[in-house]
Amino acid sequence: MNDTRLVKISKYLSYHLRHRPDKIGLELTSDGWVSVNELLAAAKKDRFPISRDELEEVVANNDKKRFSFDAKGKHIRANQGHSIEIDLQLEPATPPDVLYHGTGEGAVESILDAGLNKMSRHHVHLSKDINTARTVGKRHGRPVVFAVNAAAMHEAGYTFYCSENGVWLVDMVPPEYLAIASSQQPPQQA
Repeated sequence: MNDTRLVKISKYLSYHLRHRPDKIGLELTSDGWVSVNELLAAAKKDRFPISRDELEEVVANNDKKRFSFDAKGKHIRANQGHSIEIDLQLEPATPPDVLYHGTGEGAVESILDAGLNKMSRHHVHLSKDINTARTVGKRHGRPVVFAVNAAAMHEAGYTFYCSENGVWLVDMVPPEYLAIASSQQPPQQA
């Protein structure tokens, strides 16, 4: 499959498995799963046919590992990023000392003022490396990367989760735990 088709399928799946399953007649389980057969039938009915081989390639080769099959390969779900109510059954985890969040430069002032908030999603998404955060930030214009003092947040009682694809999740990041990243050093708490 060529890269253009891979991206189109990934975007289609992201939209329908994270935000609007109802738009193509899907109903996700409380933990986000849907039958692969139902998904493929719904996509075909929606005039966006996807073969089982294409679906497997997207799950295996998506650069951000956005999707997973269950152990038997009969169900699929998005790993995180839902705007609909889903319980991904994630266990709390101890984060690395520093995590990163990429955004566009237009959001910097409000983030420094109010911190990082989950907005319409279930969690704030954080990366364990600065390059991934920078790549995410590029989607929003000229990228700016924030370093998050995750060790201090964890010590203060904030709960972190790590999704199946390695994205770190937290409900919010107050501004005192943020600094614009210029190195791998953690921000100092005020």
